[in-house]
Amino acid sequence: MTNALKKAWAEYVSPIFKRPARVQVAALCYQGKGVDKRVLLITSRDTGRWILPKGWPIDGLDAPNAAMQEAWEEAGVKGEVNSTPIGHFSYEKSMDSGGISWCDTSVFEMTVTEICDKFPEADQRERKWVTPTEAANMVQEPELSAILAAL
Repeated sequence: MTNALKKAWAEYVSPIFKRPARVQVAALCYQGKGVDKRVLLITSRDTGRWILPKGWPIDGLDAPNAAMQEAWEEAGVKGEVNSTPIGHFSYEKSMDSGGISWCDTSVFEMTVTEICDKFPEADQRERKWVTPTEAANMVQEPELSAILAAL
């Protein structure tokens, strides 16, 4: 394939085959203030990497409340969620079908008021409280890392 053909493919043809990004919501769960602020990271079920509790929109819930529901199911925390996202990040998600989907994720701050030992995914994930700087270094998504570092 010539360079001109490669350029034309990349610019005009390739975008036709790309699917639009899927929408997700995430809860940035935290406790404390200032130097005492700690954020909650959990492990993903498939790769074990450190992430925020997140998931797909939920019928009947707005985005912040869907993020709060994900925080309960995946991390066993309850609290108060801010209705305005503090940022967004994108990442590639491996789907159960074997394919990959591009996801745009809105991040909502959630002040944690209750931590439970029994929750739906307790046996599938680890959770860890860390400083925002530590969290920024633990996650793999650059945009999420920047959100955490800005805390």
